[in-house]
Amino acid sequence: MALEASFSGYQHLVERLNRFPQGAPPSEQLFRILKLLFSEEEARLVALLPIRVFTAEKAARAWGLDDATTREKLDDLCDRALLVDFEEAGRTTYCLPPPMAGFFEFSMMRVRGDIDQKALAELLYRYINVEEDFAKALFARGQTQLGRVFVDEGQLADAFTLEVFDYERLSRVIDTASHIGVSLCYCRHKMACLGHACDAPREICLTFNLVAASLIRHGNARPVDAIEAKDLVQRAQAHHLVQFGENVRENVCFVCNCCKCCCEGMIAARRFAMFHPVQTTNYLPAIDTGQCTGCGQCAQWCPVEAIVLSPDGTGNRKRRIAVLNSDICLGCGVCARACPSEAITMTARARRVVTPVNTAHRVLLMAIERNTLPHVLISNQVMRSYRSLAAFLGAIFSLPPAKRLLAGRQLRSRYLAAMIERLHWQPSIPIPKDSTQDPKEGHPKCSTFA
Repeated sequence: MALEASFSGYQHLVERLNRFPQGAPPSEQLFRILKLLFSEEEARLVALLPIRVFTAEKAARAWGLDDATTREKLDDLCDRALLVDFEEAGRTTYCLPPPMAGFFEFSMMRVRGDIDQKALAELLYRYINVEEDFAKALFARGQTQLGRVFVDEGQLADAFTLEVFDYERLSRVIDTASHIGVSLCYCRHKMACLGHACDAPREICLTFNLVAASLIRHGNARPVDAIEAKDLVQRAQAHHLVQFGENVRENVCFVCNCCKCCCEGMIAARRFAMFHPVQTTNYLPAIDTGQCTGCGQCAQWCPVEAIVLSPDGTGNRKRRIAVLNSDICLGCGVCARACPSEAITMTARARRVVTPVNTAHRVLLMAIERNTLPHVLISNQVMRSYRSLAAFLGAIFSLPPAKRLLAGRQLRSRYLAAMIERLHWQPSIPIPKDSTQDPKEGHPKCSTFA
């Protein structure tokens, strides 16, 4: 491709992005997107950054620049939400987020004049919504997905209260967040630039914890407290929006309030339904056919078209009732909320859905399934220290047997493969006690993007 050849810095950046489980398949649209967001020199420099969290000193060594110049460049990239920075205990570290959920979205989460957002919106739409490679790579590969749906807590009957874990409650995510930011909905802002946005609220997408702190610090999000965040969620639910967030139990980074027409996650859930591109909740709607009036509100608002109206089977051709396709249902509760006759209640699924503990756990699973594990681990030299090696081995040994073997093959380590083979029939191995793990969960802790 002639365009690729002329953008050597961008080619290096594309290669760097695809070392991460959430990559970005090369295409002409991708190179044009990167050209809008990065100068070629910036693309060349960013391509040299580690996959995991890094310090300014490490970036300076990779770039061959002095510390002051490096920090200036890093801060500029953070101001433009191309990098995120984390400030903890007086120490600042940085991370290049993946394209999704990451700098693609951050670039459209506020109105800005430093880039042509209409041109960017057109390119993002063609790359994500029209071309299939990126959406398919993001949503239709592997079993571990980037995002999960939060059930509408108000639609859960009292009988199920004790069966709802804290991590399933969006209210708990909000109450325990160290920072909360609100920004424009990337999807609806993108579609608005193209003249096709719906009338759902736009300044309503939430970020949390260290990611929120970085976006707030650099003017890319507005800080809100827990009360306002919950009000925003209630407003979103009043517009029949779906709460779609990061697929982890701890330290959730983002929760979007998604419409069925603009949101890329909901579009992907319909487009790639057979691959189950979005992790569902642990609940399903139950329809009382005797109480159903066939009004069609549930079918109208279902984000993945899991409900249709069908004849009621009594011979009355005029009477129709709601019928659920449980195979593609997200369990969000939008249908129950929309039903005027209260004919829909949320019930527990027969089999619980397993959610990764934290970002490190999710990225590890995604890397194994997408064959990028060596890039995520070895390229960052995480095995130089005993503690890192112990945490890494503990995380792998706690995986199901099939994934342990797959991880060993990807790393091509005879020692590791032999250890995994010996443990093949053991259900789990406890992670060694060290400072990189959470003793409550038995999995490594991780900064936001791993």
